[in-house]
Amino acid sequence: MRRRQFIAGLGSAAVWPVVARAQQQPERMRQIGVLMNLSESDPEGRLRVVSFQQGLILPQDPFTGAHRQLIIELAARHRLPAVYAFPHFAAAGGLLSYGVNVVDQYGQAATYFDRILRGTKPADLPVQQPTKLELVINLKTAKALGLTIPETLLATADEVIE
Repeated sequence: MRRRQFIAGLGSAAVWPVVARAQQQPERMRQIGVLMNLSESDPEGRLRVVSFQQGLILPQDPFTGAHRQLIIELAARHRLPAVYAFPHFAAAGGLLSYGVNVVDQYGQAATYFDRILRGTKPADLPVQQPTKLELVINLKTAKALGLTIPETLLATADEVIE
């Protein structure tokens, strides 16, 4: 019987935070802390904070990649223009992406493997930068957010999703 009471207690304890959140005032101002490796007075740090406060910018990492659809849906629901790192985010409904062309990166990697297999020491190979960046704009999402994309930006885009 104690085991059942314990489990029931855990279940009701898990409900308390949900109930408490549901009773909060909707007008309450939320605060978000940002932990960075720059001081508050550093000019670069200030630029990052201002950017954070404004155009949601998502760097690519395993978390954002795995949850991209949810992130895109939440950005749309909250009417946040968002910039993503890879084209598949824009293709899935994100506003725009600007970043490396992953297919091109794989091609560069293949040339490195070829050189290594032919006897070049990896330490002798130069570090390579991406050679191709892509801008993909999703006009359907822009319209849903009430944004007008300048013609000059559309003209420079590698892909425009309508």
